[in-house]
Amino acid sequence: MTKRLEPRKSPRQIRAQETRQRLLAAAAHVFAEHGYAAGTTNRIAEAAGHSIGSLYQYFPNKDAILAELVTAHAEEGLTLIRRRLAEGPLPETLHDKLTLFVRATVDLHRDQPRLHRVLFEEAPRPPELLVTLHSAERQIVAMAAAVLAEDPSVRVADVAMAARLVVGAIESLVHRFIASDTPDDTERFSRELVAMLMRYLTCPESPGPADPAGPDRR
Repeated sequence: MTKRLEPRKSPRQIRAQETRQRLLAAAAHVFAEHGYAAGTTNRIAEAAGHSIGSLYQYFPNKDAILAELVTAHAEEGLTLIRRRLAEGPLPETLHDKLTLFVRATVDLHRDQPRLHRVLFEEAPRPPELLVTLHSAERQIVAMAAAVLAEDPSVRVADVAMAARLVVGAIESLVHRFIASDTPDDTERFSRELVAMLMRYLTCPESPGPADPAGPDRR
């Protein structure tokens, strides 16, 4: 990660660690309340109860703080999926396995929808941060591919691509739904999303387009 996005201080003492966490928590609140443009370091420092000089001891600018928040979000998503998959035997049906992935993603976005909107719709995404996000996505896709490959009801031929599509659809649609101004019925949304994915994964492969220059064409 470039110097612009690197934290200036990696605290070792408990008090310094607590200060850093207060700054990150305050930043999450400020960005959710005011958006990216108006989420200034002065507002963050004030919300945390620290001076602006204290903030700059830990972070060189607000983009470095945002990078920390986005990285934490990606790591939390990975941890949540891993934990749900490791809690016990996987559900027997494909429907319930998909529900596990959908509900984990909903739970990840549910608590701070306005912050997620800022992080993923307003804030810049430098290349270094995209590397982190893509790495997390690849790991979740790998977990999904392993689950789909072992389920006999999955009918798609290209399971690796199907896993990418499933994970991408869940992440994108959940984010758009939760970040909307009035997400009215999360359970109904989750059921319909799972039903959509079920139809895709269990539909027999359709033949490709006919070759216009095939053997019957003279």
